[in-house]
Amino acid sequence: MTAQPEQYGGELIPRPERTPEALRQALAVVAPQRLEEMAEQRDKAVAEALEENSLTPLRAWILTWARDIEIARRPELAARYKDALHRMHNARSDEATVKAAADDLSKVLDEAMVAVRR
Repeated sequence: MTAQPEQYGGELIPRPERTPEALRQALAVVAPQRLEEMAEQRDKAVAEALEENSLTPLRAWILTWARDIEIARRPELAARYKDALHRMHNARSDEATVKAAADDLSKVLDEAMVAVRR
């Protein structure tokens, strides 16, 4: 059974905790096609953390995936994200359109990051 946005105030699922397993479970619901990508990036972050003797790569991995899941779990935010990407790809030589789309994309990413850092 698929969650309906009305169940969670317009969101597909509640915001997951910022733990690897909670994020993986959330991604399995909102964007299962990205699970392999998530695992590959996790493995890379672990290797970097060990090499650098630092938790920074793991923290960055958590925040990046929390942000991407935030976008995917909120249909309105996901629509804005997809629209901005679409405009960027289709306006290749129109500098003003590309800049406006990039600005919109940046706003979506910032909004999602602010939400997951609360």
